[in-house]
Amino acid sequence: MDPIKVDFSKKDSGRKKDIVIPPEKAGLKIVLSVVCTLIFAAVAFYVMLPAINLKSYDFYLYLGLCAASYVVFNGLFSNVMGKPEYTPFVKKQAIVPGIIIGVLLVAVAIGYLVSCEFFRASSYSQIIDVRTDSNFSQEIQEQDAASFSQIPKLDEEAAAQLATRALGVLEEKGYVSQFTVYPEYTQINYKETPVRVAPLQYANIIKWFTNTKNGFPGYVVIDMANESTEFVETENSIKYSPAEHFNKLLKRHLRFQYPTFMFADATFEIDDEGNPYWICARLDKTIGLFGGTDVIGAVVVKADSENGESAYYTIDQIKNENTLQWLDRIYDSDLIVEQYNYYGKYQNGFWNSVLGQRDVITTTANYNYIAKDDDVWMYTGVTSVTSDQSITGFVLVNQRTKEAVYYRVTGGTEYSAQQAAQGRVKDLGYTATFPLLLNIGGEPTYFLSLKDDSNIVQQYALINVAQYNNNKMGATGTDLAKCLASYVSALEDSGIKVDIDPSEVVDPTPVEPEKELATASGVIADIRTAVMSGNSYYYIKLDSSPAYFSIAASTDETVVILNKGDNVTITYEGSGAIIEADSIVLN
Repeated sequence: MDPIKVDFSKKDSGRKKDIVIPPEKAGLKIVLSVVCTLIFAAVAFYVMLPAINLKSYDFYLYLGLCAASYVVFNGLFSNVMGKPEYTPFVKKQAIVPGIIIGVLLVAVAIGYLVSCEFFRASSYSQIIDVRTDSNFSQEIQEQDAASFSQIPKLDEEAAAQLATRALGVLEEKGYVSQFTVYPEYTQINYKETPVRVAPLQYANIIKWFTNTKNGFPGYVVIDMANESTEFVETENSIKYSPAEHFNKLLKRHLRFQYPTFMFADATFEIDDEGNPYWICARLDKTIGLFGGTDVIGAVVVKADSENGESAYYTIDQIKNENTLQWLDRIYDSDLIVEQYNYYGKYQNGFWNSVLGQRDVITTTANYNYIAKDDDVWMYTGVTSVTSDQSITGFVLVNQRTKEAVYYRVTGGTEYSAQQAAQGRVKDLGYTATFPLLLNIGGEPTYFLSLKDDSNIVQQYALINVAQYNNNKMGATGTDLAKCLASYVSALEDSGIKVDIDPSEVVDPTPVEPEKELATASGVIADIRTAVMSGNSYYYIKLDSSPAYFSIAASTDETVVILNKGDNVTITYEGSGAIIEADSIVLN
């Protein structure tokens, strides 16, 4: 027998090589893993709705999850948890997905670096163009009696409080408790009037099941000047909405039509004829791969079309085409604030924004809207980064065109004005709304509404911006005319001539006309009850009338103690088979 030859000259590499043992039917398991990954990718896309765009973080996350899902499925089909000997096989199958995930991470890291403010501060400072050679008293129209009456008096919270009142109309149309107001109140100019418009949403998931086929019957309009609300029923119901689900969800509807577009949150608007639309701004990253978010166009979706009809317009079309002038909100307020803060922060480079902070400015804590040139302009105070009580000026930005103008005005911040207004009525405990900026006699002036605990406006205030802490340079009043008269008097005492007659100011708050009521007397022949929206309603038929009179127990408690045979007198308004009663008196 030949001797065994052993070569002791070779050194052990020290690395133990994994023995790859493929599971039974390994090829089939790989195919199944691929199929399940494709199914996962389709479901994930349907749920996540990422833009197929290399400038979207969500797209990289989506691709990474799909790659990782292949490894998970392969491990499941190989039963790697039950049979650890298949671990090398699964690891080998994970090489390609691992490389994909690694490439994605490197791409995101590089994209972040080339978009970083540290390297691109100059580009960030130029993302918005701001005109600074402006004059507030000359460019902002002075308030006259007519325009003063059209001042928006409600903030979003007060508008929301009023909006729910408009839903009473839905009960008459057979939609009792089916819908609530969607918490998105877009402020626009509608027929030269400042209004907020709000769509509907389903009261709960059960109401969605029973109503989604027909959609939403209309929308709510809140008049910001006369503090009134109206429910507007559309000719065709609204089928696509952020409050919908599955394929009727607006975001999903847009993603399938425009798979590569990155969108801002959709806003609800109406055109000059009252037709409802969803305005969906298209975003782009203008600095590096992920930085410098800006608007480059918008998709306009006809809200009450059966198939979600839409059209895309570039930002140049929106700015220049007359047929699109009704659009009011293309640039989101938060995006405008972000861009202006970049402008104010990096005018002298990155390091100056951190160390010396020379000429570094920022916006104040909130913003409001004014009507100018038939557009909605967002405005906010501008202050030094080292100051928290005074402003250096205001910036006004057109939300349709992004035209930005800076007005140099020194004085108190909006928060300071709120504190000053509340201090004037501190014994009443009212809360001041975020102020509106007005030009009264050439003087920048804050206008505020003072609300009670129920978010109902009770008084108004005018606070001089420059002399906000001067108790004589402000006024409050229970109506517009009185408030303005006090403020004008204060200005004239300081030598400022004001060309406005407070007595000509008409408070547009509507006064409900007195009801023309009729009466009916007789013996109760029939009485029935029903509970609707948590209220007990009584339906009473008299022997002298074929109609039933309806009244809620919360309206007149007398109805609770009535019985058949009682002789009563009912005060009512209207006609029909069921008539709403105003009151009931037991004779």
